[in-house]
Amino acid sequence: MMNYIWLFFIFFSVVVGIINGKMKEVSDAIISASSSAVEISIGLIGIMTLWLGLMHIAQKAGLIDLLAKVFSPILRLIFPSIPKDDPVQADIAMNVTANALGLGNAATPMGIKAMEGLQRLNPNKKDTASDDMCTFLTINTAGVQLLPVSVIAILASLGSTNATDIILPTILTTFGALVIGILFVKLLIKISPESKKGGKKNV
Repeated sequence: MMNYIWLFFIFFSVVVGIINGKMKEVSDAIISASSSAVEISIGLIGIMTLWLGLMHIAQKAGLIDLLAKVFSPILRLIFPSIPKDDPVQADIAMNVTANALGLGNAATPMGIKAMEGLQRLNPNKKDTASDDMCTFLTINTAGVQLLPVSVIAILASLGSTNATDIILPTILTTFGALVIGILFVKLLIKISPESKKGGKKNV
């Protein structure tokens, strides 16, 4: 779907440029943006290597495991239908913790494993996402970022002298998005037809 969206944007830009007689400006913008993309990517290598290296050390030192244990009681409140001793609880906690620390590469396999565990508990495996699957997807989409590594790296590569100033605003905005997202998904679960019938709820 994203490929079609980007194709539409590119095609629409070219058509508008032709209609307005500004194809030269469109071509110049394409070349300029391509050069800037390469420069930014090269500038990101150093800072990304530093932050990912620090996060890898934290992972090996057991920091992620410790934070996962801290998050577990909160996640049990968010996912009350998951059995307490089910291993999917740990997978969700590890995924949320890795995402919060900006470890996207480490968080992805944990997230896939957690979703597989939720699918195992899903009573309608064939064609319906369970309430817990929808809630987990919401948490991943609007998850709290304690260390926005990518944003810090981009700011630093563009010459920012206070790249880490983004940390507090990022924590506040992502936390707000997370709370609102969870409230909305819980509301949808509560008002769903299956909930009113007293059956197993699925969004």
